[in-house]
Amino acid sequence: MEQNTSKGKVIFAGAGPGDPELITLKAMRCLKEAEVVITDRLVSEQILDEYVNKNAMLLHVGKQAGRAGSTPQTLINELLVDYALQGKRVVRLKGGDTTIFSNILDELQALTREGIPFEIIPGITAASGAGACAGIPLTARGYANAVRFLTFHKPDLLETTYWRELANTADTLVFYMSSGTLDTLVETLQFHGIASDRFLSVVEQATTPMQQVFCTNIYDYAKNGKGRSFLSPSLVIVGKVACLHQSFGWLPDGLSREPYFETVTDTKKTEARA
Repeated sequence: MEQNTSKGKVIFAGAGPGDPELITLKAMRCLKEAEVVITDRLVSEQILDEYVNKNAMLLHVGKQAGRAGSTPQTLINELLVDYALQGKRVVRLKGGDTTIFSNILDELQALTREGIPFEIIPGITAASGAGACAGIPLTARGYANAVRFLTFHKPDLLETTYWRELANTADTLVFYMSSGTLDTLVETLQFHGIASDRFLSVVEQATTPMQQVFCTNIYDYAKNGKGRSFLSPSLVIVGKVACLHQSFGWLPDGLSREPYFETVTDTKKTEARA
């Protein structure tokens, strides 16, 4: 690595939940000024094609819940540090928002250890995108006073006492990265006595042309959805508001369930566009 005497800067930018028009103007401007862009898997190819500086180096660092083809977080940290120490203007592009269920803390710690300056630009998180495009106001008056963002990608992630609280709250529950454990999620909420007027909606590939919404009363899940597989990314919405999709779902389901986002096949995919 050839270091520059003046350090560069890393800009963390949210790309939004899928629809390329949901990226912010500020993030778009930073992509046009970038020298290096390090991007997640869940970023629209249209964003990369249209908004990234044509002379920038573009690095794909996809992660798929630890499966083969995922890029180790340690390597991502090293890339950010290495290019910034070369004096480069680096954009770390993340799907959705920069700070909600991302590994930004690891990356911030790596930068601060080296004294590298950074900036954080928020983006539209998947919960906002999925709720809007499925016609589900997450805090609709008379249905919910609050919303909780959670994840249940591992069966032992939440304590029993917390499950009991979740089952009895009137809050809307939004689960990220949890479609693979959905059967257990529903069974656990039922075991702890979730009310019979609660619904469940799974929004696949939200805001994209491939968006699909599965909606059912939570106690009808066993006959309507148990064992069903959902494409990544999928967002799970639980609560009274989830039934509103049936009345206000305005975006038709996509014509197919083909993946919209790139599937990672290499540990590190690099494209130099110089």
